[in-house]
Amino acid sequence: MRGFELYDAGTVQEAVALLRKFADRPPGAVKVVGGGSDLVGGIMKDWVAGKGMPIPEVLIDITTIKELSGIRMAADGATIGAATTLTEIVDSKDMNEKLPLLAKSAESIASPLIRNFGTVGGNINQRPRCWFFRGEDFNCYKKGGDFCYAVTGDNRYHAIIGGELCYIVHPSDTATALLALNAKAKIAGVAGDREVAFDSYFIGPREDVLRETVLKKDEFMTHVTVPTMPAGAKWGWTKLKDREVYDFAVVSVATWFTVENGQWKDGRIALGGVAPVPYRAKVVEDALKGKDIKATAKQASAAIRTVSRPMSMNAFKVDLAAGLIERTILEALGGK
Repeated sequence: MRGFELYDAGTVQEAVALLRKFADRPPGAVKVVGGGSDLVGGIMKDWVAGKGMPIPEVLIDITTIKELSGIRMAADGATIGAATTLTEIVDSKDMNEKLPLLAKSAESIASPLIRNFGTVGGNINQRPRCWFFRGEDFNCYKKGGDFCYAVTGDNRYHAIIGGELCYIVHPSDTATALLALNAKAKIAGVAGDREVAFDSYFIGPREDVLRETVLKKDEFMTHVTVPTMPAGAKWGWTKLKDREVYDFAVVSVATWFTVENGQWKDGRIALGGVAPVPYRAKVVEDALKGKDIKATAKQASAAIRTVSRPMSMNAFKVDLAAGLIERTILEALGGK
C-alpha cells in the first residue's frame, strides 16, 4: 500500500476545514473515511487506480467526531450519524422496534466482525464491486477508460436496469433499505450544509459515469434521517446471495406498505443488485396501488420486466427480481 496522510477530525467544522485546506489537490486525492473496510482495506490495499478511481493521498477520519456516531430517535423518525457502526444499528432496540427494515438490512451485511467497524456512511457510499472496475488490467469507463468490459465479458452479476456505458450494480444493502424508507442524507462541505433525499442522492452512469453519488469532492455525509413507518405498516427485506456465507446481493428487495381492506394503500419498493444505483421499483408500486395485494402481487411484480434490459449472461436476474418482489410482499402481508 502506498503511503498517505491521515487526519483525525474532532468536529464537523474541523473536517470541513481540512477539506478546504486541501482544496487544491486533484479530485479523489482527498477522501473522508469512516470504518475504512472498503477504501483502506480494499481499494488502497489492492492499488487499483484510474481517473475514476484515484488512490487517495489524504484521508480525513470522521469516526473521531462524537456527534456523527449514534442513533437519535424522535416521534417522527431517527437521525443516524454517518460514523455509526452497522452493529449499532443491528443491536438497537429502537431500530428493531420502529425501523426494523433498516435493522434487518444492516444485519445481512458481511460478517459480525466487519459490521463492528463498518459504518453506515461507509456502507452507503462504498464504490462498486464490479470485477472489471476492481481489476487493475481493465481500464473501463468508470475508471476513465473508453470501454465497458462487462458488455462482452462475464456479466452474470451486472445491471439489468439502467446500465448504459457502465453496468455496475450498487453494493449497499442499507442504501436499498433507506431508499425504500424515504430517507434523506445530511451533507456538510466547504460551500455549506445541505440535505438530499435518497431518491436524488445516487448518480447513475447516464448522468456521470465516474461518480455514484451527488457528493462533491469537498463534501461528506454527516447523518441520515429516516421517517418512522406509519402505524400498522407491513415491511419486508429479502436478500439473495450467491453464497451462504456473507456476500453482496445478487438481488435484494426492501419494501414497506400500508393496507386497507386488503388493498395496497401506500408504500415503496426498492431493489438492490439490479441497477447502478439503488432502484425504486415505481412500476411495481403503481401496479399495486389501490389493488387487492394477494390477487395482484404476482402480476404487479412481473411489471419489473418492462423496465429490465438484461445482458448476455444475466437474464436470470429478471426472473429472480420478479419472484423475490412477489415473495417479499406476500410474506410481509402475512407475517409482519
